[in-house]
Amino acid sequence: MTGFDLTKLLAERGGERYDLHTRHLNHQLPRMLHTIGFDKVYERAEGAYFWDADGQDYLDMLAGFGVMGLGRHHPVVRQALHDVLDAQLADLTRFDCQPLPGLLAEKLLTHAPHLDRVFFGNSGTEAVETALKFARYATGRPRVLYCTHAFHGLTTGSLSVNGEDGFRDGFAPLLPDTAVALGDLAALERELKRGDVAGFVIEPIQGKGVHPTPPGYLRAAQELLHRHKALLIADEVQTGLGRTGDFFAYQHEDGVEPDLVCVAKALSGGYVPVGATLGKDWIFKKVYSSMDRVLVHSASFGANAQAMAAGLAVLSVLEDERLVAGARRTGELLRSRLAELIPRYELLHDVRGRGLMIGIEFGRPKSLGLRSRWTMLQTARKGLFAQMVVVPLLQRHRILTQVSGDHLEVIKLIPPLIIGEREVDRFVEAFTAVMDDAHGGGGLMWDFGRTLVKQAVANR
Repeated sequence: MTGFDLTKLLAERGGERYDLHTRHLNHQLPRMLHTIGFDKVYERAEGAYFWDADGQDYLDMLAGFGVMGLGRHHPVVRQALHDVLDAQLADLTRFDCQPLPGLLAEKLLTHAPHLDRVFFGNSGTEAVETALKFARYATGRPRVLYCTHAFHGLTTGSLSVNGEDGFRDGFAPLLPDTAVALGDLAALERELKRGDVAGFVIEPIQGKGVHPTPPGYLRAAQELLHRHKALLIADEVQTGLGRTGDFFAYQHEDGVEPDLVCVAKALSGGYVPVGATLGKDWIFKKVYSSMDRVLVHSASFGANAQAMAAGLAVLSVLEDERLVAGARRTGELLRSRLAELIPRYELLHDVRGRGLMIGIEFGRPKSLGLRSRWTMLQTARKGLFAQMVVVPLLQRHRILTQVSGDHLEVIKLIPPLIIGEREVDRFVEAFTAVMDDAHGGGGLMWDFGRTLVKQAVANR
């Protein structure tokens, strides 16, 4: 009998959590959390809520950056994992064909009937890496196009198609890929005419800033790509599995049929990391062209039984609880109620998105008093006002949100798909109170802003 007791270990040392991270992991994370007052101690979680040691609930409007699409600890996913562990399957032998990967691939492909095959990895960035490799090999071309401000992951290949310099700086040399502006078909065509482009990877809604593709853009891009014998790669790692009110976000536009589609995050059920790359038959058959190439692209933990069971359970819940339609309905309610506030607050400039992926953008006010405060923040570091909104939402109203990217005055809402009208009411009421505070001179809020300014200057 082993002496390991997880419950006892957490009881004895759980209180050291921030110190342990400071000493042994990324030391800047606890420093950042302490600075903005996010250094909470959450005791448990269920659905769209956390609870602290005092029993206070916190509404989660972040969903682990989209991982917790079903909320936390969904009973169907939990039961599936209990079942697969109890079954004691002969998993990851590497030299057999277990049924669960085939069943999950079959189910995923019903949502993208123009695609034929699936590769399973362990994360979103790995799904993108797979798509980059497959596109290059299938076309025999070296270059992949991507959009400015895109985010596709942080491993070296996916970092090469990351449109944010802050993530890329210091990690060169990267792959010879090229950025084009989102929505700029002329720029896309100029690059394609060079004849060396394997594909174009794009988020149907950019996560950084929450920018949907312009109407008609995806279809027009697809036509250009296919005319030049290049592939359309849809990164649905965050937007897929119902997030935007359709199963995949590219399905908002008629006639769009990507050659490769990347998914991850919510497919895990919040438990077991999983990524998947869906693609056309001819692409897979080129990559795996002979028995000699059977393992030319693989993943040690890919298609493991726990991940496959979680994925099957997630797809079942999405269907049984009608969460895709629910995301469309609840997302429209939340977006419309927030948009109604734009005339009321001069600091609030835009509310955009689809389904339960919503961006709230702030901008320069017109009145002199607010404009001087805004300028103070912008001079120190762009993005501080959005952080000033995020902090009181957590501290005063117990709602977890976050800015949508560095140096952006945009808050991104990506809550679990299970939220309803009660959660919409709670968020809108809290957001209204915070904006009232900001526009009324809100001493505490602007005092915190000055603290953020000092911190930003110190970090230069």
